[in-house]
Amino acid sequence: MTAPRRRLAILGSTGSVGASTLDVIARHPERFEVVALSAHQRVDELFAQCLRWRPRHAVLPDAARARVLRERLAAEGVRTEVRSGEQALCELAALPEVDSVMAAIVGAAGLAPCLAAARAGKRLLLANKEALVLGGALFMDAVAAGGATLLPIDSEHSAIFQCLPEDRSAWSSRIDHLVLTASGGPFRDRDPATLATVTPAEAVAHPNWVMGRKISVDSATMMNKALEVIEARWLFDLAPERVKVVIHPQSIVHSMVVCRDGSVLAQLGTPDMRVPIAYGLAHPERIESGAARLDFMTLQGLSFEAPDATRFPALQLAWQALAGPEGSSAVLNAANEEAVAAFLAGKLGFTGIHAINAATLEALEPRLPAAPALDDLLELDRRARAHARALMAQRGRA
Repeated sequence: MTAPRRRLAILGSTGSVGASTLDVIARHPERFEVVALSAHQRVDELFAQCLRWRPRHAVLPDAARARVLRERLAAEGVRTEVRSGEQALCELAALPEVDSVMAAIVGAAGLAPCLAAARAGKRLLLANKEALVLGGALFMDAVAAGGATLLPIDSEHSAIFQCLPEDRSAWSSRIDHLVLTASGGPFRDRDPATLATVTPAEAVAHPNWVMGRKISVDSATMMNKALEVIEARWLFDLAPERVKVVIHPQSIVHSMVVCRDGSVLAQLGTPDMRVPIAYGLAHPERIESGAARLDFMTLQGLSFEAPDATRFPALQLAWQALAGPEGSSAVLNAANEEAVAAFLAGKLGFTGIHAINAATLEALEPRLPAAPALDDLLELDRRARAHARALMAQRGRA
């Protein structure tokens, strides 16, 4: 007997993870149905996806873009309902006809729909690490209260998840610590004294992975790994000191679990996001992802090294934020989003990203209530962004 198709909403369908998700789904039309799609600005790409997949629902952030998409789809006879705004996005994530949600929206904007999906008890495929960096305990409480199934999609966290037993209660007793691997990005061997002159084009040229511009810059600064440390602390319910990072330039070992008895469990594969996506989509089964197979006969070797604190000062901010008052990681994330956006716009130097992040984290007191709600976290996010922008304005005047 054939199992019913899983019905998916893909939040952030025009980004790299969203597009890779649709690529995997296209290989298994009998297993998956695309019910809903959302995008941020790429109306042309979302239009093409709606023509291809005929979703029942589509969401864009603003009414003007939604109107354009609605009119273009109507002219093609496509009966997709097109809506706009954050509330529509949250409603899309909780639709009764959706059982699985791919959360691939970049940044803090993904928190509210992720919470909506968690509270609605969905299978939540989490590629939005900021939902945990910003939401932390609030997000994990929503997952538990809603009875949601949380499946990590970041390659590192998926690798760890694949190495652990199904019984989550056994995780803490088996794990000594986790090791997140990092490629080192495009500047692993670059003289730290020259990093101030890095251009956006250089920063987004990742040697191993194909990613969006923001996450590529985060990889170049290693802030992406700092955010992944925070994500791992919440996903696997471990003390921050039990999450470690090692540079692994080949991006073949995606992360490791060091067990209490000294055994090390690792997940290996080619650097292709379709592997963790396929694992999340079909879990607990395994399906074809489209990724190239790892050929051990052609590997030139696997190497590992400690992160250089001078070249990658951003990494230490993860443990600093986790040691600070609740909300500190939300402050760090907000400052980083603002700083990276300024860098990509040519308004801030590459090394200025870390300077703004560190200064904002040091200066801004979170001041959250004992049990913060979503609105409290979003207000903190707003304050942190304003503080980071003010610091950048001061740098500009100087």
